[in-house]
Amino acid sequence: MEKYTNPPKNTWISLCERPQVETEEIESKVAQILEKVKKEGDSALLEFAEKFEGCKLDSLIVTPAEMQEAAISVPTVLKKAIKKAKTNIKRFHESQLIKEEKVKTRQGVTCWRKSVAIEKVGLYIPGGTAPLFSTILMLGIPAKLVGCKEIVLCTPPRKDGTIAPEILFTAQLVGIKKIVKVGGAQAIAAMAFGTESIPKAYKIFGPGNQYVTKAKQLVQQTGITIDMPAGPSEVLVIADRSCDPSFVAADLLSQAEHGEDSQVVLLSNDEAIIEKIITMVAFQLEKFPRKEIAKKALENSFSVVFKKMEECFQFSNEYAPEHLIVASKNAERYSDSIINAGSVFLGNYSCESAGDYASGTNHTLPTNGYAKNYSGVSVDSFCKKITFQKITKKGIQKIGPVIEIMAAAEGLDAHKNAVTIRLNALKS
Repeated sequence: MEKYTNPPKNTWISLCERPQVETEEIESKVAQILEKVKKEGDSALLEFAEKFEGCKLDSLIVTPAEMQEAAISVPTVLKKAIKKAKTNIKRFHESQLIKEEKVKTRQGVTCWRKSVAIEKVGLYIPGGTAPLFSTILMLGIPAKLVGCKEIVLCTPPRKDGTIAPEILFTAQLVGIKKIVKVGGAQAIAAMAFGTESIPKAYKIFGPGNQYVTKAKQLVQQTGITIDMPAGPSEVLVIADRSCDPSFVAADLLSQAEHGEDSQVVLLSNDEAIIEKIITMVAFQLEKFPRKEIAKKALENSFSVVFKKMEECFQFSNEYAPEHLIVASKNAERYSDSIINAGSVFLGNYSCESAGDYASGTNHTLPTNGYAKNYSGVSVDSFCKKITFQKITKKGIQKIGPVIEIMAAAEGLDAHKNAVTIRLNALKS
């Protein structure tokens, strides 16, 4: 990890830039995949499964028999853990289901807003080096809570043509029935355009590699909505002398193992603490199976020593991390200083892994600085808001003159007339 000491503010923006990946070649390849799936449908998906996953499929759809077999093969201890996580995540997301009240803005004028579930949604679940069955909980639970009518889940098959049993068990637990054996950019294409086996989705959710991310960006240009712009996973930790260096090191490594393009950032007002944490990172790194991946991620990462904690939070707000950990006994006192972050973890025992799996909050979060203007996934992500208004005779008499004056000032006489004709009818 590169180390910086009291960098001047005019260098912060460049320090906050994420490692760049060459995307021109990726975009060209993804565009070709999208076009092929759009034209050829299922046959293209079967061809890509053989090409990219190395498996020859007879069918893209997971059968009920495969679902039952998966449920049997998942260890009982893991089933119990997933069920407990589901309970916590559901409880937190249920609290977001708020019915909005009708508002009288004027006598005879009533306005209100209603949440309506997006009818058809597509969920992408990575299944490569780390099958992310936890993401099914994060996406499937809010989708089911709001009442999405059609949910399709796409995930890449293994070389033998099967899906990781943990993914199938979790999907079954959440209540997702349509599961398709397709991964990568071709999965995004299938959900965006529809095929013989896969219904077209109105909105696509889920993380993925750079090909999946690029595919989501490209289909968005065709009118399909996506959850948010996404990039490699990241964490920023602000630690003071009251932190436990071994805890912080573990948090940095838990994020670094996501992928070689992940980034971890460490900030402190105490240089000695940073040195202790870096030493612990090197010590802990050697015992993890994914250490080579983590090492590459650490090459993209850095630490910064500031004079004051206030500067740490100012820098963090500029960086706008996906995950922010405040490793301090007095973490809550700093909460008002946090403006830009996807999800925040306060205190020495609030590890980022808790949010990834079981605390209840959602782990589908904005990366690459998008926490400045995007929120993480919630029940609202699966809804659209429709406004209503009802205006009585008395109501149009009250606000009609206001509308007439404003419409006339904008030169929109037909708008004015829509009010005037009603007011004249009431007068007569």
